[in-house]
Amino acid sequence: MFGADIGIVLAYSAGIMLIFMLSWILVIPFKIVGKFVLNALIGGFLIILFNFFGQLTGVNIGVNEITALIVGLLGVPGFIAILAIKLIL
Repeated sequence: MFGADIGIVLAYSAGIMLIFMLSWILVIPFKIVGKFVLNALIGGFLIILFNFFGQLTGVNIGVNEITALIVGLLGVPGFIAILAIKLIL
C-alpha cells in the first residue's frame, strides 16, 4: 500500500482536534481574568491619580473593599460612578 491506514489518520485527526478543543476551553477563562485584571489596574491607577490631584481641591476617594471591587469589575465607568456619588454626597 502507498499510504497510511485510514484508521491511523483518523486517530491522529481526532487527537489533534481534542488538543485544540482542550486548549480553547483553557484559554477562554484566562481572557476573562485578563480583562478583569486590566480593568482593576486602570481603575486603581485612576483612583491614585485622582487622589493625588484631589488633594488640591479637597476631594478624596477612599480606597476600600467596595471601591476596589466596583472599579475592578467596571473599570473606568466604575471610577466615574464612584466619583459622581462622591461629588453628589
